[in-house]
Amino acid sequence: MSSPPPGEFDLIARIRDRAVSRDDVILGIGDDAALLAVPVGRQLVVAMDTLNEGVHFPVATRAADVGWKSLAVNLSDLAAMGATPAWCVLSLSLPAPDAHWLDGFLDGFSELARLHRVALVGGDTTRGPLSICIAVHGFVEPGRALRRDGARVGDDVWVSGTLGDAAA
Repeated sequence: MSSPPPGEFDLIARIRDRAVSRDDVILGIGDDAALLAVPVGRQLVVAMDTLNEGVHFPVATRAADVGWKSLAVNLSDLAAMGATPAWCVLSLSLPAPDAHWLDGFLDGFSELARLHRVALVGGDTTRGPLSICIAVHGFVEPGRALRRDGARVGDDVWVSGTLGDAAA
């Protein structure tokens, strides 16, 4: 006799078990909201992106690649602002609870999170079309954020990777 498919709380436990930890996370996954300690003398920088299957990644994309990309596009936004990443929240919509897909997703997501010391501190899971929404939080010294309105003629423009790769 096979075991029943995992439910929402089983999936949340799987996610919590793989989350990176940080000393500035007072309360993370498992409560109604996270409690986080923003360092004195820093400003909080927040960015968020949603990725939908068939729009932002092909239907047959490996789960690990989806996990990596979903965090990478958000970390790119923090880097563009000159911020150091710290935390993120994940909203995950799945057509059905799928522990195998989730484990693959977490492989890619967690690998990148570890590289950048990003703690997953909460979020939401729900049933629906495959959709991933991540909000990242980072820190920057006051007055040091790299803002679009700060660009001037003659400034260097730096990019990572190849222009147009995100669309591909």
